[in-house]
Amino acid sequence: MADTAKSAKLTIGEQSYDLPIYSPTVGPDVLDIRKLYGQAGVFTYDPGFTSTASCDSTITFIDGDEGILLHRGYPIDQLASKSHYLEVCYLLMYGELPTAAELEEFENTITRHTMIHEQMHNFFRGFRRDAHPMATMVGVVGAMSAFYHDSTDISDPRQREIASHRLIAKMPTIAAMAYKYSIGQPFVYPRNDLDYAANFLHMCFSVPAEKYEVNPILARAMDRIFTLHADHEQNASTSTVRLASSSGANPFACIAAGIACLWGPAHGGANQACLEMLKEIGSVDRIPEFIARAKDKNDPFRLMGFGHRVYKNRDPRATVMKQSADEVLDLLGVENNPILQVAKELEKQALEDPYFIDKKLFPNVDFYSGIILEAMGFPTSMFTPIFALSRTVGWVSQWKEQLADPQHKIGRPRQLYLGSALRDYTDIESR
Repeated sequence: MADTAKSAKLTIGEQSYDLPIYSPTVGPDVLDIRKLYGQAGVFTYDPGFTSTASCDSTITFIDGDEGILLHRGYPIDQLASKSHYLEVCYLLMYGELPTAAELEEFENTITRHTMIHEQMHNFFRGFRRDAHPMATMVGVVGAMSAFYHDSTDISDPRQREIASHRLIAKMPTIAAMAYKYSIGQPFVYPRNDLDYAANFLHMCFSVPAEKYEVNPILARAMDRIFTLHADHEQNASTSTVRLASSSGANPFACIAAGIACLWGPAHGGANQACLEMLKEIGSVDRIPEFIARAKDKNDPFRLMGFGHRVYKNRDPRATVMKQSADEVLDLLGVENNPILQVAKELEKQALEDPYFIDKKLFPNVDFYSGIILEAMGFPTSMFTPIFALSRTVGWVSQWKEQLADPQHKIGRPRQLYLGSALRDYTDIESR
């Protein structure tokens, strides 16, 4: 916990209370209200916890007004352009960038954990073929505790470490298997000679009938998608993982809870919603119509993939993602894909429109990631599973940090009760 040198005075009636104020490394000061109920008998009211810090953390910092995202102090644009996903995983989990020897050992460990227990194949076959891949992932990840008993004891640091490695390593395999199962193709086993992103693409798109070579441009774009979604502070799914963890739940149950929360369209479904909007627009000549609708306050239509709840300026992840989108579209082309044609022209017109410029409604990471995944050949149903796979390291890092925090306790939010006061039961004959 940060040191406090300041305090605030809260006056309720004739009684005053001193509340400590903590100053973070960066960001706004934080008012400590933990003793408020005990001292004053009142709670605070903050729906959505938008003004409440639920924990202290050293992992990720966001300044939405300035468009800043830092992982352990490193700007996301530097990590996405100069680093790669597994190195960022190491940074998030252990706090520092690895040496060459540390990175090699970490990569070898993750690579050799990518296979899943063979009996889990039968678990996949218990789902309907048309099950959403996210439904499959929630079930399979939650069931990992039934297959990996030797890494569920959260009081054992070594077991926590093994569980962390297993989750990061096996999530691409699980996501790829969920995809293959949904399209009726055979499962493809992971390959130790491929890197993390290339291995995922190989498991998704190769078939036994012919050889499949992963294009390095696509693998790099995939790696950037993973990196740019690795962690994002105390968002809904991360808070869900921490809340589940606070009860002492095993790591696989905690991450499954995070996946379930991410499935919500207001959280992990933004890039899917963006692609569905592009399909609704349909053709380049209809773009002005939809831009006009987006400006009309009386029209409920919104341009998905523009602006961000947290970032009130440019999304710092979007600049790097745009570079990848341009590289992928240059490689694969947009001539025969009307959705991608609409995306490119919509981006151009929106960036030139004073309305969007004044309101700082720039294309965000979801806009560009959706374009990339569509160009690669992923159906929209796979967008959120890929997000879940990317975010796993963030969830794991936050989970580990919470368990190591001597202050952590079971989560128990309070409420503003507006129901009936005490009343007596009435027999049914008298009602």
